[in-house]
Amino acid sequence: MTTPAQVTAKIQEIAQPPPPGSPYALPVPGTERDGRTPIYRHWKFQDKPLLGTLDPEVRTFYDVFEYSLKHFPNNRCLGTRPWNPTTKSWESKYAWKTYAEVAARAKNFGSGVFELHRRIGIPPGNHGVGLWSQNRAEWQIADIGLITQSLFSVSLYETLGPDTSEFIIKHAELSCVVASLPHIPLLLALAPRIPQLKLIICMDSLDAGEQAGYSKRSILNAIAEQNGVQVWSMDEVEALGAQAAHPPRPPRPEDVITINYTSGTTGDPKGVVLTHANCVAGITSARSAGNYSHRDTNISYLPVAHIFGRLIDQTALAEGASIGYFHGDMLELVDDLKILKPTGFPSVPRLFNRFNMGIRAQTIEADGVRGALSRRVIDTKLANMKLPPGQAYNTHLLYDRIWTPKVRAAVGLDRCRSMVSGSAQLDPEVQKFLRAAFGNNFASGYGLTESYASTSCQANGDFSTGNNGPPLPSIEVCLESQPDLDYLVTDKPRPRGELLLRGNSIFLGYYKNEEETTKTLEADGWFHTGDIAEFDELGRIRIIDRKKNVLKLSQGEYISPERIENVYMGSSNLIAMAYVHGEGTQSSLVAIFGVDPVSFAPFASKIIKQDIAPEDIGAVKSAAKDPRVVKAVLKHLDDIGKKHKFNGYERVKNCVLDVEPFSIENELLTPTLKLKRPQTARKFRSEIDRMYTEINEEASKIKPKL
Repeated sequence: MTTPAQVTAKIQEIAQPPPPGSPYALPVPGTERDGRTPIYRHWKFQDKPLLGTLDPEVRTFYDVFEYSLKHFPNNRCLGTRPWNPTTKSWESKYAWKTYAEVAARAKNFGSGVFELHRRIGIPPGNHGVGLWSQNRAEWQIADIGLITQSLFSVSLYETLGPDTSEFIIKHAELSCVVASLPHIPLLLALAPRIPQLKLIICMDSLDAGEQAGYSKRSILNAIAEQNGVQVWSMDEVEALGAQAAHPPRPPRPEDVITINYTSGTTGDPKGVVLTHANCVAGITSARSAGNYSHRDTNISYLPVAHIFGRLIDQTALAEGASIGYFHGDMLELVDDLKILKPTGFPSVPRLFNRFNMGIRAQTIEADGVRGALSRRVIDTKLANMKLPPGQAYNTHLLYDRIWTPKVRAAVGLDRCRSMVSGSAQLDPEVQKFLRAAFGNNFASGYGLTESYASTSCQANGDFSTGNNGPPLPSIEVCLESQPDLDYLVTDKPRPRGELLLRGNSIFLGYYKNEEETTKTLEADGWFHTGDIAEFDELGRIRIIDRKKNVLKLSQGEYISPERIENVYMGSSNLIAMAYVHGEGTQSSLVAIFGVDPVSFAPFASKIIKQDIAPEDIGAVKSAAKDPRVVKAVLKHLDDIGKKHKFNGYERVKNCVLDVEPFSIENELLTPTLKLKRPQTARKFRSEIDRMYTEINEEASKIKPKL
């Protein structure tokens, strides 16, 4: 087995950047196809096999954790802030479990689940077990424990409603769900409709010193038994496992590690089947940047039900590093950061946007000496980052002593050397500013559930923005022309088309959904992402559009704009035409609406207190531009959204009203009256920019809490 020193040396060799000005990714000669670019690979792997592992003996996540356990048994592994029942508050410290302690608990838990399965007649095999909670140490212990018995986990999102939860449990054929206490009442309510559900394991104590017959265990089991379900606590399962002492049944690389259900923007969610080999390849790519070691500390708050959050934690465990869990309240995340002081901070654009607004308000937008000094610091660093490749930098000998530490400390990132943004597009201006403000490595990456969250990431020392870096060492990529959307691989100056991926981290398929699998996954392994991208002159990937009419906002939420449009048009007599628009750098939706003059005229007349005749199109158009009318329409649409149970991010926050904004004549509708979305976005670009400016200006009036 390779030693940690040898692994580190290999990582450092891979992380070495190309010569200044040279490409980060290179085309593989002879791989051109009609309608496609050549295959591009990480510059170190142009003519080598794609990377799957850093150690030939580490081929599953079981191997990954066993490796860290062997070399770092006494390292801090999982940490949580204890709850103080006396003060009814979270303590200002972390309590830690070592790798050896976590391994012992995980082994016992896996043995206990195996024993419970045996008792209810489930034979040994690669079965799924549900995990349903916020990020917490018990989630990770349960996941590792399942892996010791070749079981796999199926994550249920913390905020799932009953319908989606029921669908996933049924679809994945789960007999056992491990959940935090707040989710158990819903599981018991669903139990009559899920006959295969036999076991519920609670991550929290079911006794806590309560009187016999009055404990949570007694009450929950009394309800559960009516539906043939047993409720156990995690502690009980671990004790049972220690007594049964079933030996580990290590998985194989081709075994499933998780079925990760996508959020399901149209219809039911899809179950993405991922293997241990996919997991190890994803971890290997994440480690290849060379940003972490066994001395590092990460904070776990991005949902582990999402593959990005899961990969972050698994990468830390592969390094032998420490994971501290947030205490569950996103509004108080900075409190956790200030106590934990992580050395790495993977996050999403929404939080980086929040940091950006707060730091700007207290630095470059401040009055007096503080504002003047801050502007000098940022301007100097921004200028230095514009220097040619190989010469650019974002550190400063003086400013990083007298200014930068205070900025970092304000958000608990005093020790943070590396940050990465994933899950959605990062605003280039935010990336520039935070690179200057923090003076650390801040990269933007790109990944999907289907690629185990690892596709591309900016390299250390690359101070460019507006791209997601080159393909990682486990992946190869190409573009395929999309003539219907006017994106061609022959476009100049850069090839454009749908981004296709192939490699060691690409999923097996969608669980029990051959139709969707066949649509997106070719027989030779190419996965069609649905994202439209371009390659720049240095081989970096830039996402520019979506092939399907599904988009992702800056907080990482997927939106189906057509569904929202159809609800608005079907529920309002005011709206005759609709185009709902979202962007990866924004957290909200805007829209262009065509109004029905017959219904709109009397509605607007009441608002502006002036009679408008429906046939007076000029007057109708004028009223549609009145801010009072726009505000009233947005309120009307918000009521519709609430009625249809839209999430907050699915509600349109600003809009333009017109009589007939789209037509065949202005080339925004097809002859069959279908909306041309890319052309509509281009046509209304200035209006879209104005609407987002208004939204952001309104948001900036609310002083952000750091």
